[in-house]
Amino acid sequence: MSEPQSPLARNRLVRFLYLVLGLLLLITGIIGIFVPLMPTTIFLILAAWCFSKSSRRLESWLLGHATLGPTIVNWRRHGVISPRAKLMACTGMAAGFLIFLFAVHPAWWLFLLVAAIMGGCAWYVLSRPSAPRSQETA
Repeated sequence: MSEPQSPLARNRLVRFLYLVLGLLLLITGIIGIFVPLMPTTIFLILAAWCFSKSSRRLESWLLGHATLGPTIVNWRRHGVISPRAKLMACTGMAAGFLIFLFAVHPAWWLFLLVAAIMGGCAWYVLSRPSAPRSQETA
């Protein structure tokens, strides 16, 4: 893979903290694969970024992973999100918002705040270019 590599953090403590954060984000992303309504991709993208600052080996492993890697590579190289991932993300956000609405019965200001945050996230996801069919593997 001929990705331009960002420099590792120089300070060993900072590198260690990036490594720990990357591992936590990776675990969270993997949990998201199995837990409905929990996002996966954003945690994996952030994990790969942390690994780029702490561990070339883990970064290479994640980017080269047959299942997890293509989505991250597409994001890094082209800034694209597959139509399937967009649909899943927006469906998950809508379902999460409905669960929040009916389970919490929020005050109007909290309802508006959460709606604005979820709407902003959905807008961002939908505003990204879509991956062409040949790149859509995840």
